[in-house]
Amino acid sequence: MSKELIRLVNCRMAFDNEVILNDINLYINDKEFLTLLGPSGCGKTTTLRIIGGFLTPTSGDVLFEGVRINDVPPHKRRVNTVFQRYALFPHLDVYENIAFGLRLKKLPEKEIDARVTEMLEVVSLKGFQNRSVSSLSGGQQQRVAIARALVLRPEVLLLDEPLGALDLRLRKDMQQELKRIQQQMGITFIYVTHDQEEALAMSDTVVVMNEGIIQQIGSPEAIYNEPKNAFVADFIGESNILDGIMRADRCVEIFGRRFACVDSGFAPNEPVDVVIRPEDVDIVPPDAGHLCGDVTSVTFKGMNYDIIVDFAGFKWLIQTSDYCPVGAHIGIRIEPDGIHVMKKSVYSGMFGDYSSYSAEYDEINDPDADLGEEVFDPGDGEVVK
Repeated sequence: MSKELIRLVNCRMAFDNEVILNDINLYINDKEFLTLLGPSGCGKTTTLRIIGGFLTPTSGDVLFEGVRINDVPPHKRRVNTVFQRYALFPHLDVYENIAFGLRLKKLPEKEIDARVTEMLEVVSLKGFQNRSVSSLSGGQQQRVAIARALVLRPEVLLLDEPLGALDLRLRKDMQQELKRIQQQMGITFIYVTHDQEEALAMSDTVVVMNEGIIQQIGSPEAIYNEPKNAFVADFIGESNILDGIMRADRCVEIFGRRFACVDSGFAPNEPVDVVIRPEDVDIVPPDAGHLCGDVTSVTFKGMNYDIIVDFAGFKWLIQTSDYCPVGAHIGIRIEPDGIHVMKKSVYSGMFGDYSSYSAEYDEINDPDADLGEEVFDPGDGEVVK
């Protein structure tokens, strides 16, 4: 069982009466890779700075192994920080940049050398010790900054958008490196980013934030597959977000048609938000589809096509390896586990990346059809009475 290392209790942060963090509660386990994810201004960097001791919360407590550390200054906390701007010393070589903190602690030269040599190995910079930091690539400079933080052997490493200055290829390489380093060193990483793919690729736990409030905490898989509200569904990956009505357990109505799903526990006829991921939609001939529409846009993405389909004015994104030309009339089918039902929230109606409007959907296939109590069961293609 994981040991709890850090806990934030009812932490609130306000500047000039503007609330930046709104009574958040969060715990972080030992040796965990936890990512604070959200758009600019959501409070994620403020949370990181509170943990690091650079900010004191307006109210609430910061606990480290159960001990309140609100008043403990940054240099006395068992944490270290890597910022997006690496703040390396240009007049010092790689070795001395990494050794800087150890020299401040006046450690013996032999121990300094052993620890710097160890860190050069950990961050894959062996043989670079005499190089000028200004001669290094962005990725190599990032590794030096990480080594300089880790050489002090903190229990927690805080990383504030550390890959933001790197190009896409370097970012992906460094994502793998950071995860490897975290696992090799066996320490807690708390990582801040607005990049959803980065968070999903590296983290044990993702904390999604918006407007100073934690929206959801969970594993990358849970956050992606079981978003708690429309904001999370929209922010994590790409989504078709629709209005629905939960007619009964495992039966949701979308656009006047009833679909089998796997969700339950809602009130009968409760209005809900429905998320359908683009990759969970199957393209079929029109006469075999649950819904039919016209292809309005096709974009080749290498591994798949991004296809926009207009269903009587409501546009869906479908990601598929099957090519469909613009203008094609197609059907779609959705398996029950491809439909995710969420409670209505303050974010309902705000998202739906590809929808031109969310009007009543009463003109699909046969607009005059009397649907009665039919439920489409995508599992076997039959209509369930």
